[in-house]
Amino acid sequence: MRILLKNGRVIDPGRGVDDTLDVLIEDGRIARLEGDLPKLASAEGTTYDLAGLVVAPGFIDMHVHLREPGREDKETIESGGRAAAAGGFTSVACMANTSPVNDNQSITEFIVTQARLKSPVNVFPVGAISKGLKGETLSEIGDLVRRGAVAISDDGEPVASAFLMRKALEYTRMFGIPVISHAEDPSLANGGVMNEGFVSTLLGLRGLPAISEEVMIYRDIRLAEMTGGKIHIAHISTAGAVDLVRAGKARGVRVTAEATPHHFTLTDEAVQGYDTNTKMKPPLRRSADRDAVLEGLKDGTIDAVASDHAPHCQEEKDVEYDSAPFGIVGLETSVSLGLDRLVASKLISLSRFVELYSAAPARILGLKKGTLAPGGDADVTVFSVKKEIVVDPARFRSFSRNTPFAGMKLLGAPLMTIVGGKVVHAAL
Repeated sequence: MRILLKNGRVIDPGRGVDDTLDVLIEDGRIARLEGDLPKLASAEGTTYDLAGLVVAPGFIDMHVHLREPGREDKETIESGGRAAAAGGFTSVACMANTSPVNDNQSITEFIVTQARLKSPVNVFPVGAISKGLKGETLSEIGDLVRRGAVAISDDGEPVASAFLMRKALEYTRMFGIPVISHAEDPSLANGGVMNEGFVSTLLGLRGLPAISEEVMIYRDIRLAEMTGGKIHIAHISTAGAVDLVRAGKARGVRVTAEATPHHFTLTDEAVQGYDTNTKMKPPLRRSADRDAVLEGLKDGTIDAVASDHAPHCQEEKDVEYDSAPFGIVGLETSVSLGLDRLVASKLISLSRFVELYSAAPARILGLKKGTLAPGGDADVTVFSVKKEIVVDPARFRSFSRNTPFAGMKLLGAPLMTIVGGKVVHAAL
């Protein structure tokens, strides 16, 4: 099968490409990148004229929760894959907090098989650090990696034991994979449901202080420094945390970090209506924290954008704020929020934006993705920086609708997703 993408602005940060070029795809691979290739005859394949649009290496969301196995009422690998394709993502990495937990090779194999059979996008499992996410005993990490895990994480639960985190960092060095840290000190979090500060006091809600995130990030960076392991900080949300990562990088520590669209867009002021779709962990922080996250994205301290897609059923969220589960969906809003808040605002360049969504997550996870180099997998994301959208949860492909962005007008949107040379979503 052949596909020709003509007249688009091709941006491939890893190869220093930013030019109007044609991209020829043959048999699932990138065949040629050149100017003014001849159109394909209908019998030869399909030609798309992408003048005015951006053609980029396939976007990768390195932090999603697909809920399968165990909570298929919230999301499945198939429905999450459809949501990812609609959101412009060609690959996702799914976290281990399923039921049962992905802490053994049989669950990893199940996820890989389900993805191959049912998902329109690539799915890369993230195995658990500890058995049952209990923070007591290491999972069989070697078995997880051999069956397809690209990282380990107890995301959803912090690893309270510094000893266990040290062992995880030491052990993963043998496999070259990162340990993804859900940075939260449980004793300091103390049951908090939103950011601790003026707004939490005003609303009468238990606060979750910034220091609970920062002390764990300090610990994990120091442990990575001692062991030589790779530590990746998930969903960074505070100014102090950004400073810690920046300082760690300056010392040569193998530390990377991701930020979510909700943390670089919203603040704890959004909680004032008690909308449980503003409840996530880490919580929405102060405007000063949001601005620090934005600065970290701009200066390279924060390496990638990830949605932390966390679907929940409506009845679970339709309760008192204290009782609602943490998390929101994000696969179908992430790219537009990034384009609107990062690019349209002129905070970062388009090349930096593409790096945050493709080359950087590929590099962190060790994937042979994130580039349009000839011979590589034909995973491609096409998007517009000019298309205006209104977020409409009723149109989500995800099973869940728990988003705080309903009705928001955004500038920029994904329009086509190609995975392995196959168009899996198109809204041209």
